[in-house]
Amino acid sequence: MDPDKRTVSLLQLARAAVANLPGTPEIVRGVGTLLRARFSDTLSVGAVIEQRARTAPTTTALLFEDRRWTHAEFNAWANRLAATFRKSGVRRGTTVAILAENHANVLACVAALAKLGAISGMLNPGLRGDALRHSVATMGPAQFVVSADCVATFQDAGLRNAAPVWWLAGHVDDAAPAGWQDLEAAAAEASSRNPDSTGLVSIRDPFCYILTSGTTGMPKASRMSHQRWLKAMGGLGQLALRLKPDDVLYCALPLYHNNALTVSWSAALGAGAALALDRKFSASRFWDRARHFDATAFSYIGELCRYLLAQPEAPGDRQHRVRACIGNGLRPDLWQTFKQRFGIGQVCEFYGASEGNMGFVNGFNLDQTAGFCPFSYAIVECDLETAQPRRNPRGRLSRVRRGEVGLLLTEVTDASPFEGYTDADAGDSKLFRDGLAKGDCWYNTGDLVRDQGWKHIQFVDRLGDTFRWKGENVATTEVEATLRGAEGIAESTVYGVTVPGADGRAGMAAIRLAEGTSLDGAALAKRLRESLPHYAVPVFLREVPELETTATFKTRKQSLREQGIAADLTDPLYILRPGSEAYEPLDAATRAELEQGRLKL
Repeated sequence: MDPDKRTVSLLQLARAAVANLPGTPEIVRGVGTLLRARFSDTLSVGAVIEQRARTAPTTTALLFEDRRWTHAEFNAWANRLAATFRKSGVRRGTTVAILAENHANVLACVAALAKLGAISGMLNPGLRGDALRHSVATMGPAQFVVSADCVATFQDAGLRNAAPVWWLAGHVDDAAPAGWQDLEAAAAEASSRNPDSTGLVSIRDPFCYILTSGTTGMPKASRMSHQRWLKAMGGLGQLALRLKPDDVLYCALPLYHNNALTVSWSAALGAGAALALDRKFSASRFWDRARHFDATAFSYIGELCRYLLAQPEAPGDRQHRVRACIGNGLRPDLWQTFKQRFGIGQVCEFYGASEGNMGFVNGFNLDQTAGFCPFSYAIVECDLETAQPRRNPRGRLSRVRRGEVGLLLTEVTDASPFEGYTDADAGDSKLFRDGLAKGDCWYNTGDLVRDQGWKHIQFVDRLGDTFRWKGENVATTEVEATLRGAEGIAESTVYGVTVPGADGRAGMAAIRLAEGTSLDGAALAKRLRESLPHYAVPVFLREVPELETTATFKTRKQSLREQGIAADLTDPLYILRPGSEAYEPLDAATRAELEQGRLKL
């Protein structure tokens, strides 16, 4: 990474402030929204939808496939659904779980429930069996909404008799399963007037439950209040991204993910712009879809950007009107390449977690930063073995210096409350007390970040992913960035594994080779040694047919980490022996040397 991008200077900020002057009206609106979200009690998602319907009734609110809804039409649709839900007994505080693929009617359901003060429990349709049942249990829904393409998933999990079920037809013409009610048919003749309940919703009421990705275990349901959603609208959308009413924000991310339901929708709604919702992400068709919607911005997660860069270069890479994107996880080593190849002028990177109490946003359009946060946070020294902040002899935490990497903690205050999970114990385990002063309380993000100065940070790695080897900290993201450019490697993920008789964890990379290629152990070892510190070069390789990921493209490392170099693995394993110039097969003789302590790594 370019060394001058590790920190932020006052001169950079001054230049950026001048460049951002044309966006002053949107910035002012963003500040106003943040103040209202802080001090108002009656502002809510439903109230914003109704306000847009009054002030801009004929402008486009939502695009899906070849359909278009104005703000007035979308509001009326949500009102009909709200009246139908209310008739069935849904009230303020009722949880309705939604299991559905992306569709315009899912967003209308969420809007309807928000107007009633009910809670949308956003289920991941990629979950199956125990994971899906566990997710439902964490939400405790009184009713379900299930789309036609998720009926089998719902029934196979044994949920068919759990609670009343509403059926969403979507693009399927089949009739609702026996005992289920067709939601759209039931709402067809319902009232389209704004319900009185919207004015009774408190800004602190839960708006939805969002599942954590479950990369290291069963998903947990995090609470998202109306207040946090509105803070995202003001801080991320209006203040940082600064869309205008004639903009179109393209979203191919799933609605059960906060980058879609909160960041994308709120950014569009806050500006009075259009949200273009797609069924799913396709790397090969992404720019075709952006052109289809005439998009001027899009939302991303880091892996989405990597998949786009992995596509063959084409003339259409710059034949679009997209000028900005908003999301999180764009790696510093890909930043400039991504902007230049696709002609993106503004990367509105942000940092935040579904259960977190504050976020950072790149409001100044600087390169290679997750942005700034005006609230109280600390980047502190930590123990990688225990994954906990490290206390000094006085029993307090120690901040790292500017340019250094540490564990990010965000202070829990009245202005930045921690809403946590539906499981109170799970939420309490994320809090750290008496850190810098007696009586304080901090949310442990579990993320390692670099202090860039001037209230800016750069994401480095998940604490659980970073491991210690040869007395040094190995950031897996840096190793993965080096593997990413290696010839023949299509995908990779890096983690630490235990080795008999060795302190710490040795680096291991699970790799998927490109079709028609084979591993060149000598060339790969040479590349890694030339690009990485000696302690960061993976000791082991595991050749896998595919890498298991979450629905948002995050690699599931936990099982790989637990399996390590187990003898019963059927995948080919390789080792880079000390002094060797190439990765070699990890055969029985070498394994015996390791287990008997005769091979020192």
